[in-house]
Amino acid sequence: MELTLQLTIDCADPRRLVAFWSEALGYIPEPPPGSHATWREYWAAMGVPEEELPVGAGDSPESIVDPAGLGPRVWFQQVPEPKATKNRIHLDLKVGGGRDVPLAVRRQRVASTVERLVEAGAGVLRITDVPGMGHYAALLQDPEGNEFDVV
Repeated sequence: MELTLQLTIDCADPRRLVAFWSEALGYIPEPPPGSHATWREYWAAMGVPEEELPVGAGDSPESIVDPAGLGPRVWFQQVPEPKATKNRIHLDLKVGGGRDVPLAVRRQRVASTVERLVEAGAGVLRITDVPGMGHYAALLQDPEGNEFDVV
């Protein structure tokens, strides 16, 4: 049996998170299959009843994919309820290069990534700088409040 992994993120506005996470991960919006102009058109061709699709669902991509085909597909599932509590799972964007890279270099890599993601709509919750341990990281949140680390 073949196993593939998809990461699903509940959200209010899939378009907003597709744009943000495409920038954050270097992914691209997933085009609809075949010759379909939109995902909504594809779902209609599959027989998904119109009443099962929220207004606007599938009119623009709601998932992103790794252009190299290595990382998992990420689907932003529109849900009616807002985020209510802290994430129980989160992403780590590992941009620093690991402990073999000098701390000053890792700090610069993390800082430049944080700056880019803040410009894309992220918010900084906390910077962790523990020089004695050789650790530098940033806790951010995406435009809908989902937390993730840049390390």
